[in-house]
Amino acid sequence: MSRYDYYDYQPSKAIATNEGIKAKSKKGAFAKSWWATRWIKALERLVDSGRLQRGRSYARQGQVLGIQETDGGINAKVQGSSRSPYKIRIEITALRDEQWEKMLDALSEQAIFTAQLLAGEMPQEIEQVFATAKVSLFPEKRAELRTDCSCPDSANPCKHIAAVYYLLGEQFDEDPFMIFRLRGRTQEQIMAELRARRSDMATEEEEEAEPEELFIPLTETLANFWDMGQSLDQFKTFIKPPPTPLPILKRLGQPSFLNEDVLKILGPVYQTITEMAIETAFGGKTGE
Repeated sequence: MSRYDYYDYQPSKAIATNEGIKAKSKKGAFAKSWWATRWIKALERLVDSGRLQRGRSYARQGQVLGIQETDGGINAKVQGSSRSPYKIRIEITALRDEQWEKMLDALSEQAIFTAQLLAGEMPQEIEQVFATAKVSLFPEKRAELRTDCSCPDSANPCKHIAAVYYLLGEQFDEDPFMIFRLRGRTQEQIMAELRARRSDMATEEEEEAEPEELFIPLTETLANFWDMGQSLDQFKTFIKPPPTPLPILKRLGQPSFLNEDVLKILGPVYQTITEMAIETAFGGKTGE
């Protein structure tokens, strides 16, 4: 290309398609949850700002034709300027077994983490737990993120990879356990190991406890069994929606016998029951 041709050069334009996945985000941030936001920020540290901007446009225009999670990574197709869609591959370095063991040991020490994960929520303090194992849940170094695109762009990550990356952020909003799977462990594996650790800890506590600490003789409680205890007026109760809506339904997944989306069918029912329960218990108030 001569220096005269350079000024007439225009970037290639993507072929429009109606078959792609359009981002839910029309403007502004792509992610809602803190963990999806961290995923996006990890990308933005590694990719040129110009390609990021074009990647956002591709994601919102629906140029990403499909995203498939596979063992060890993500496969995707993006419609660019070429007639044939470009093939994308994204991989994150899996954590070693000893790193997972350290992380799970730290997680199991706090029951609240296990409860939140069971509910399909990602505890914000979980990054501190990963730090104890000297690893990060999200990619922090370029070497941890391996990407490839069949497009002719010499830059890696390119705008096509960036488009897929942004849409993955929206998928993380719905499925926080995807980042665990990309790091080498499924939700089922993590929860099974956490339950086993919690069970072992409970057994050890029972064995170490004195008998009188475990049981109170019935004869000592019969005399005042029906008496009121301390007032609960000062007991503060706070109710707030979970970071991930309808966590139980999402954790159980779509039943095989149902053709319609279970979230669309049961979601309004769960919402109505929640509102009625709050109304019954607190007169419509969600906290003091």
